[in-house]
Amino acid sequence: FLYNQMGYWSDWSIPILVTTAAGFTYVTVLLILALCHIAVGQQMNLHWLHKIGLMTTLITTVVTMSSIAQLWDDEWEMVFISLQATAPFLHIGALAVVTALSWLIAGQFARTEKATSQMLMFTAYLAVVVALYLVPLTISSPCIMEKKALGPKPAIIGHRGAPMLAPENTLMSFQKAVEQKMYGVQADVVLSYDGVPFLMHDKTLRRTTNVEEVFPERAYEHSSMFNWTDLEKLNAGEWFLQNDPFWTAGSLSRSDYLEAANQSVCKLADMLEVIKDNTSLILNFQDLPPAHPYYSTYINITLETILASGIQQQAVMWLPDTERQLVRQIAPGFQQTSGLKLDAERMREKGIVKLNLRYTKVTNEDVRDYAMANLSVNLYTVNEPWLYSILWCAGVQSVTSDSSHVLRKVPFPIWLMPPDEYHLIWITSDLISFIVIVGVFIFQKPAPDIPLLSCRWRLGSIRTYNPEQIMLSAAVRRSSRDVKIMKEKLIFSEINSGVETTDELSLCSENGY
Repeated sequence: FLYNQMGYWSDWSIPILVTTAAGFTYVTVLLILALCHIAVGQQMNLHWLHKIGLMTTLITTVVTMSSIAQLWDDEWEMVFISLQATAPFLHIGALAVVTALSWLIAGQFARTEKATSQMLMFTAYLAVVVALYLVPLTISSPCIMEKKALGPKPAIIGHRGAPMLAPENTLMSFQKAVEQKMYGVQADVVLSYDGVPFLMHDKTLRRTTNVEEVFPERAYEHSSMFNWTDLEKLNAGEWFLQNDPFWTAGSLSRSDYLEAANQSVCKLADMLEVIKDNTSLILNFQDLPPAHPYYSTYINITLETILASGIQQQAVMWLPDTERQLVRQIAPGFQQTSGLKLDAERMREKGIVKLNLRYTKVTNEDVRDYAMANLSVNLYTVNEPWLYSILWCAGVQSVTSDSSHVLRKVPFPIWLMPPDEYHLIWITSDLISFIVIVGVFIFQKPAPDIPLLSCRWRLGSIRTYNPEQIMLSAAVRRSSRDVKIMKEKLIFSEINSGVETTDELSLCSENGY
């Protein structure tokens, strides 16, 4: 998105993540300091710089969330998917934090004199605790299942080859995918101006070739408007080493580095020659401009190239909806694949046997329904082992990935927990938390039958919340006269703060007054 808006490639994910982590850490540190102040009864005087910092963080967060909601609304599904992987552990962590906070809450409760305030405080805390105890009732994760119910490992399809190990859609990239023994590869096909099918994802050649150096006046032309003789002159590998889109260029061997630097635009026929024996293929097509000389016949030319390569028809997953009936007649063995989410009945009517969707577009129930109808689902683009594990547990048949060399080394889902074991952990955690919280509240409650402790508790609460005591303990700069006045007020306020008899006053007095 940013490349299309700004015109140059840059990995913005790292600055965004670093900024987010810094803001979160800053707010967390202030929160911890505030809790420490409350614990010792200190006044919270927030510096004006911190007020600016907090407001800046708040405004930035609101603007960012609003932008995401408008530009990438479907990304919110990622939150729910990530919770499927983390919710059981987040629940235990939240339970530990709330249980630890019971010490502060119980202390505040004991020092508060008004029954109304005590009731509000206790009710709010109790509501949070009970909600956390019951949260697991709403947690649903495909990895909470019996081990024997786990399906086979999803097949891995290399996205444009092996783009973390070589420049995307180049011959080297597909050779690396074959070396990694991938189930299949995905490629983007375009037809040159003189009718040669080649591989290119973007509409222009700017991001993945040096077209701005070789043909600067044509840099913004559609890639299909170049003859093959012009495309052969372009370098399709140097950008990978310069921009390092996946932070993997530095790990290449010397020979791989030199090979990547000399990659050129790849013909479809050359790629098919590399993968035809043991690898499946998902083909995606770019729409040609109406002015292209092969605008109406590019499907036929591409089909001829595929069939002439000798690849088995069953290994080809045909994705475009254009001329699907023609494709069935010429190549009946192709696996007809849809990039649109359809119900099972509609897929049968159209002769579709496979879906190719983004992983946010289907639910666990959808995957099960398709499997029951003998229809398979391929999800893209899955790069992280935790996400791969969730989809594995859900029963997904295959995934398309940039990091196929990483996912192929995942032998088992990162975590898998039988329901009975999860319920045992849930109930045990809740019981331990409940016992600790009750114990803390009992321990913090003053002993009513011991007058000295009772009086000290009352005076302790007065000292904590008396304005003069707070000002004295907060190290606020005051003149000596102001300090003396506050000390005198403090003495008289403690004398008149509910001590009913001379004997009790004498008993409670710590300084002889």
